[in-house]
Amino acid sequence: MMLGMERPALPPVVYVPTITDEDGANRLRMHELRDGRVALFVYSAIDRLEEQYGEGHPWALLSVPNLQLAHERAPFDLLLLDRDLHPREEAAHG
Repeated sequence: MMLGMERPALPPVVYVPTITDEDGANRLRMHELRDGRVALFVYSAIDRLEEQYGEGHPWALLSVPNLQLAHERAPFDLLLLDRDLHPREEAAHG
């Protein structure tokens, strides 16, 4: 899998923040970390996502197999479950 040697313990589905690109298409919102890696933050409950992104922020509900497909289409370096966002991260384009 995309995460290296250990597969994280994930719930069957996760809430993933999304954004709308300039063409009007929805895509997963990824973040570029200070060290240059790209992270996808996912949440086990909608209230956890809203704590980080704000109430009403767009999201998608994805299964673990769909996360794998998402990684194949738009690779990311880290998958972070129920983690706080850091204020210095910037949304990655791609």
